[in-house]
Amino acid sequence: MASYDLIVIGSGPGGYVCAIRAAQNGLKVAVVEGRETLGGTCLNIGCIPSKALLHASHMLHEAEHNFATMGLKGKAPSVDWKQMQTYKMDTIGQNTSGIEFLFKKNKVDWIKGWASVPATGKVKVGDDVHDAKNIVIATGSEPSSLPGVEVDEKVVVTSTGALELGKVPRRMVVIGAGVIGLELGSVYARLGAEVEVIEFLDAITPGMDAEVQKQFKKILTKQGLTFTMGAAVQKVEATKTKAKVHYKLRKDDSDHVADADVVLVATGRKPYTDGLGLDALGIEMSERGQIKVDAHWQTNVKGIYAIGDVIDGPMLAHKAEDEGVAAADVVAGKHGHVNYGVIPGVIYTHPEVANVGETEQSLKDAGRAFKAGKFSFMGNGRAKANFAADGFVKILVDAETDRILGAHIIGPGAGDLIHEVCVAMEFGASAEDLAMTCHAHPTYSEAVREAALACGQGAIHM
Repeated sequence: MASYDLIVIGSGPGGYVCAIRAAQNGLKVAVVEGRETLGGTCLNIGCIPSKALLHASHMLHEAEHNFATMGLKGKAPSVDWKQMQTYKMDTIGQNTSGIEFLFKKNKVDWIKGWASVPATGKVKVGDDVHDAKNIVIATGSEPSSLPGVEVDEKVVVTSTGALELGKVPRRMVVIGAGVIGLELGSVYARLGAEVEVIEFLDAITPGMDAEVQKQFKKILTKQGLTFTMGAAVQKVEATKTKAKVHYKLRKDDSDHVADADVVLVATGRKPYTDGLGLDALGIEMSERGQIKVDAHWQTNVKGIYAIGDVIDGPMLAHKAEDEGVAAADVVAGKHGHVNYGVIPGVIYTHPEVANVGETEQSLKDAGRAFKAGKFSFMGNGRAKANFAADGFVKILVDAETDRILGAHIIGPGAGDLIHEVCVAMEFGASAEDLAMTCHAHPTYSEAVREAALACGQGAIHM
């Protein structure tokens, strides 16, 4: 069998990026992947297909609600669900085939099959055992469920099944008001389904800015989603075509039942490490099933590294990519760098929601003195012209130094706008630095500048 400087297990965003970077560093590299296509969960059954459906359903929403106002007259289009699924699959295909091209370009070998690590420096795929001076585990994560909830991916589904439903359901119940639940819930709400979101906590999108949570819930409610908060799901009873979701309200312990054609279980994800043989190797794991690594992404077993969803931190594709680049550099004898304080998070609903760095609550908990500058998209000319004036930009800065500590955006293009703040934070910039930078007019990005101005003398247009 072939011998490699590095074998990466998993071809998701962390794995394939790690492999390409390692090859660019002059190493002989292979990637083990058992799927028929490269790209992992993100490209095949996650980020990319969900964004395709989000885009298509948003176009329908615009046609139904805003076209006539702009003088675009005529009947709104009907939904051809089969064609929408074809569009989604074409989008996936373009992205996964793109990674195959990049592997060939960078001379990265694809070993097809499922991997195990029988010993240090050995990777077994099928009956073949390959030698590797270094191994990177990048096997990602899988959906987690709840006790009493059995997933069949037809009536009771995870995000995987929700992307491949045979038809748009009349009524959908979403368990969990996190990123996945709200994105896919909003897709089906736009396509005509009645969507009820059942959440254990008292606020949606746990961990996000409280003001964002409140306005986001208000906007989604206006879009037709209904919310049952503070509810503990007890069980789901499913037949071939229907389901009943049993839950208790935490405030009074009362029992309730929600009927649904489809139940989407969106209660988070867990690391996927089954079959790798980590126990036999003695690799240290956390109580949550994550692989423990040091500051260089190496496990307690020399030569074996781990990145992405299988280790601690937010389960985000771009976080895995950064770790992939860093681990590849470490293996090549260079210095790997990831700034965990500047990793943005985005929810791709409409409007989008994005955040980076500290929240007001985290700063209060730490006893840090800070200022908050806020600007509403109601004061942004471009947003008003595009029916996208819901939301705001909030920037948090150190009260003494004016250094930017975090930002929270709900509004048009939030997932792109947040990176202006990310770059500023990476360079240790102040809000004044951002405020003094000329921004083109009319653009959504002017709202970011105005929020920065609000940290000082005050916004101009509010």
